[in-house]
Amino acid sequence: MRRSLRAILIITVTTGLALTAAPAARAEPAGRASSPPVPSLAWAPCGDGYPGAECTSATVPLDYDNPRAGTTQIALARIPAADQAHKVGSVFINPGGPGWSGVGMLLGVFGQFLASRLQGRFDVVGFDPRGVGGSEPLRCFDSQEDLAAFFAGQPIFPYLPAQYRPFFDRFGSYSDRCLDGRDRIAQHMSTADVARDLDLLRGAVGDPQLTYLGFSYGSYLGSTYASLFPKNVRALAIDGVFDPRLWSSGWQITAFGPAIQQEFNEFLRLCDQAGPDCAFAAPEGSAVRWEALATALRRQPLPLPDGTAYTYDILIYDATTAMYRPEVWGRLGWLLDYLADAVLGDRGAAASASASAVTGIRQAIAQRLTPPAAQPDAAAGYDNSLDARIGNHCADVEYPHTFAAFRAIDRYAAAGSRFGPLWWWQVGTACAQWPVNPDRYTGPWRTTTANPVLVVGNYFDGITPYTGAKASAGLLTSSRLLSYAGWGHTAYGRSACVTGYINQYLLDRSLPAPGTVCPANPNPFLPSPARSAAASAPLSGAPPRWLPTP
Repeated sequence: MRRSLRAILIITVTTGLALTAAPAARAEPAGRASSPPVPSLAWAPCGDGYPGAECTSATVPLDYDNPRAGTTQIALARIPAADQAHKVGSVFINPGGPGWSGVGMLLGVFGQFLASRLQGRFDVVGFDPRGVGGSEPLRCFDSQEDLAAFFAGQPIFPYLPAQYRPFFDRFGSYSDRCLDGRDRIAQHMSTADVARDLDLLRGAVGDPQLTYLGFSYGSYLGSTYASLFPKNVRALAIDGVFDPRLWSSGWQITAFGPAIQQEFNEFLRLCDQAGPDCAFAAPEGSAVRWEALATALRRQPLPLPDGTAYTYDILIYDATTAMYRPEVWGRLGWLLDYLADAVLGDRGAAASASASAVTGIRQAIAQRLTPPAAQPDAAAGYDNSLDARIGNHCADVEYPHTFAAFRAIDRYAAAGSRFGPLWWWQVGTACAQWPVNPDRYTGPWRTTTANPVLVVGNYFDGITPYTGAKASAGLLTSSRLLSYAGWGHTAYGRSACVTGYINQYLLDRSLPAPGTVCPANPNPFLPSPARSAAASAPLSGAPPRWLPTP
């Protein structure tokens, strides 16, 4: 799977199935021909449940190419600077996704966490990107029940011959639910438009330049902002970084499987190293046991006494989501151990004993991975994060439109990695019939910002590979790369070393020395104070909600 992008292009072009190459779009000056007015903000208390936090909304153009065509609303929340006498300005945060609520992130524990570590010298500001949560939301279904019914009967990703075509047809019809004329915002959700909104919000809070901390997809938003508004950058920190060239062209999808596999190999290595402290360790080696378990489940699901079945796609889903957060690896080890005993050992006694354990452990892992990001202004009872994720990604990236193309690329995605097909089918199929946004930004990405950018990458990040951080550091020519030698998706709040460098950079724009590498945390399977501290840190880059949790 460690083939070069050139090799991938040769394979797909020679079969006539290459992803659409995004045309080079012009770089945008710091103001368009007819600059829209800076919105005015009327901050007010968010409510009894959020002491000290203030909320408001901003009015921005719906279509920046035609500002007179109407407006849309952007929801914001902030924690005001405690030290007003030494206030630096505002720091905007983005939790990633795409489709996650920055308002929810701020109103959860992360807002206060960041505010205190920046010495109370910033207003910490979260905003819901257009289409998300409390902003004008993209809503493709009438209720959560309607959403769940749409996915009923479908696997998390197809892996059996009879599953492929129904999966493609169902997910390909997602656009029919979102582009039926009910939601005008669906045509205006590109990351370029979110970056344009962000620049207006920067002006609205009175900052001459932007201070920003973005995670995961938030790194792509940060790179887009830096490319469109390079003169407006004060301090821009991106953690868990995509190569913007690959993301905007759709080729990022080919990197997910190998990256997850690389991190999962570390999970297995560290499990063996931990010995009895890892439940999944085995005399023959955990990698051998894993392959036997995966092969057996792909051949035959494990029936559970409650009438459900644990299937191969759920196994890959559980392993993938746990790679976001090494702090749950101990629980994943217990889960895999139960499954291996049930599938590879005594199917009767072991399966009965493991039924409640499977449910309980999966719930414990899910609780640790679920972001504390409520969306208080969203429609009652409906979480639109999946709609927003698809709406934004499909506005940015054009995928193949035919089933034959998806099947051909699936064969490549499955070569050498069990994790590639999940990402390929989950991320791409909903975009098959979705037209890209005409004013999406696809480059050029090489730019020099007014002040240096801080780019943070983990050696073993299965979601945003370290290669993405290195590439972005090269494209942002005045940037500095800070590396973390450990595991998991994003490093802020996980590595005390990285957290300290980011905090200092946001405060005074000081950079770590070139080549700085923060050491890895201790083996996640071993109990230690450092591991406990990392486990309790607020979520920054946690799993996006691709599907209703199985």
